[in-house]
Amino acid sequence: MLLNLEKSLGFTLKDFNYLYVLCDYESLLKRDLTLHDFLKIIKKYDIKLLQYRDKVSSLETQKENLLLLKQNLNIPIIINDKLELIDYADGLHLGQEDFLKINKDKKIATKLLRAKLKDKLLGLSTHNEFEILEANSLELDMIGLGAYKSTNTKDISNILGDKLSYLAKISKHPVCAIGGVKPQDIIENVKFNCVGSAILDEN
Repeated sequence: MLLNLEKSLGFTLKDFNYLYVLCDYESLLKRDLTLHDFLKIIKKYDIKLLQYRDKVSSLETQKENLLLLKQNLNIPIIINDKLELIDYADGLHLGQEDFLKINKDKKIATKLLRAKLKDKLLGLSTHNEFEILEANSLELDMIGLGAYKSTNTKDISNILGDKLSYLAKISKHPVCAIGGVKPQDIIENVKFNCVGSAILDEN
């Protein structure tokens, strides 16, 4: 059966570390980069998915930025956390805490989210075996799993390292490795390398 994610991507997923780029707007501002600069950088890569994360701008600015990204990229764009911006994106990615804000019961939360998202993509961050097994019972399109390595952008105590490949095998959903991931990393059992500041640091 063709996954909802595969329909959105327009190709069949194989065992491959596809590139999923995180556009963290605050990181761009700190580096004095515009969204146009960011687009020039990522055009050098074969990117399959993009996640837009913005903890600093107004909703109006975030909407404008999403529209700009959509005009310039022909790939699914996922919004981080902001369900109110889903009309301008192709999917939503939530962390564990944000998921629980929808409803304390994750199965009910998933149903409520699905009612709003319809066939748009839904991803959830996971960090350990328990959260992966819990995610297996939910109607998700993918999970984020990490952190793979330490990173400058977040203070992370849970570093999985090589254990990430073993944990990824447990997931019934496609796995996106997150946290300290580089474009060239080869991580077994992982469909996507979710790369954030590393792509900016290489350029």
